[in-house]
Amino acid sequence: MSDVQYPLADSRALNVLVTREFHAEMIDPLDAAYTLRHAYDADERKKYLAEHGAEIQAVLTSGMVGLSAEEMALMPNLKVVQTFAVGYETVDTAAAKARGIMVCNTAGNNADCVADHAIGLMIAVTRRFADFNALAKGGTWDDVGNSTPMVSGKKLGIVGLGSIGKALAKRAEAFDMTVGYRNRKPAKGVAYRYFDSVASLADWADYLVTCTPGGAETNHMINADILKRIGKAGYYINVARGSVADTEAIIAALNNGTIAGAGLDVLESEPEVPPALRTAPNVLLTPHAAGRSQELEGRRVHLIRSNIENLLTGKPALTPVPEMEA
Repeated sequence: MSDVQYPLADSRALNVLVTREFHAEMIDPLDAAYTLRHAYDADERKKYLAEHGAEIQAVLTSGMVGLSAEEMALMPNLKVVQTFAVGYETVDTAAAKARGIMVCNTAGNNADCVADHAIGLMIAVTRRFADFNALAKGGTWDDVGNSTPMVSGKKLGIVGLGSIGKALAKRAEAFDMTVGYRNRKPAKGVAYRYFDSVASLADWADYLVTCTPGGAETNHMINADILKRIGKAGYYINVARGSVADTEAIIAALNNGTIAGAGLDVLESEPEVPPALRTAPNVLLTPHAAGRSQELEGRRVHLIRSNIENLLTGKPALTPVPEMEA
């Protein structure tokens, strides 16, 4: 996308605060476009902003780090807070709106990628790819023990039928799966079965997949009771936020055979992995990688630049978070 024209002519004059470390393929193009100021630790940010806060016009952050009202107050010329992904639960959107600061995410940018990953986790943990890979590489070919279930034809319960949930449902249809979902309210224009609670969805589903935002509303939404409802033949998949699920409850459910298995791209404690989860049976872990792909990064950078520069040149943001539109 090197030939894309952005609204801001002199982008290097823009001072952007970066609140966490990002992968090089995402941050390097932005570093080339703007003057980035890095402050990853909260105390480091406070000290930097006390001296240079007036210079900052935009902030790049994530749903895991966010931006507080106190930090915003130290940046009198702040115009936009941009997250690198969909999550923004730790950004104080009320304080931003009161100040006229726009908060944007990258909604819709990674839906297909995350949905692909969720399907991959479902298949891999059900068909025991990791175990069978180790057996085959270790010289065990014929004696692999009990056969594994199929994914095709099963019931898929999606918690959060947003852009990612809908992309996942579309893929599940190709596997002849029956799809049900739980949202705050029924989604428009879909024929999937709506459930009025996560508990009733878990009772019904063979696979329960969380695609919800993080934050207080969804904290430990998946607990011991929900896992018990998924059942001994059921699987839990998390491509949302680690906070959505109670890690200790998952560990217990795996060790006790309460569920058949789990595929987790996110953890409460990430990047730390609890030792008990590493040794738990039939759990497949990936390092918060569902939303990353080679194809996505250029499009993500383009969206981020467009949001920032549109707002600084009097044009509308492409992906404001819902609270900004309310």
